Amino acid sequence: MCYFCTLFLTKGSMLTKLYDENPNVREVRRVADALRNGEVVILPTGTLYAFACSMEFKRAVEEIAQLKGFKIKQAKYSMLCSSLSQASEYVRAMDRDTFALLKRSLPGPFTFIMEASGAVPRNYQNQNHSIGIRVPESAVARAIIEEVGAPLIATSVRPLGDSGDEPENYTDPELIHDRFGSRVAMVVDAGVADPLPSTVVDCTDGITLVRQGKGEIDL
Repeated sequence: MCYFCTLFLTKGSMLTKLYDENPNVREVRRVADALRNGEVVILPTGTLYAFACSMEFKRAVEEIAQLKGFKIKQAKYSMLCSSLSQASEYVRAMDRDTFALLKRSLPGPFTFIMEASGAVPRNYQNQNHSIGIRVPESAVARAIIEEVGAPLIATSVRPLGDSGDEPENYTDPELIHDRFGSRVAMVVDAGVADPLPSTVVDCTDGITLVRQGKGEIDL
């Protein structure tokens, strides 16, 4: 069984196939190199595909805002981490209940809104100095983040508001490439995504369910 192939397509972008069962190390490094060089890529997360870039490149984060249709100062991002241990470096100290919730839920299809630590640049934080933390259930995404060696700033490719787009346009990696391939360095194809977004839990003041998406969570 072939676990990977990279197709060089028109306009210089790539559609790179990687599978959760056995992400190919060479291809993982290729994607990580693009991220370390300040490029924007589209990654699987286990829920919707996401625009992602290294948190070290402000220009790349601004490019993601433009791709998503955010106004720069109103953009809302998540931080994709390879593990809970890595995530803990970028949030304020958690109480015991919050830590236990994250430990039993991650990796998974969940976004936890946490108070950001000083390690998170202010322009990536929400207005209340929080940041959405994810440890994706996608083994491909975690392998790429681990290879980069730092969290990624991300937001889903799903359009803002009710755009009338068919779900396939933001769940099928080939259609995503057709739409955005000329504007990003790579699209990582890990198969058709789940049409549901992540479930969002706010942990900044107690524990509150904000959005029910993919996955059941025990609060």
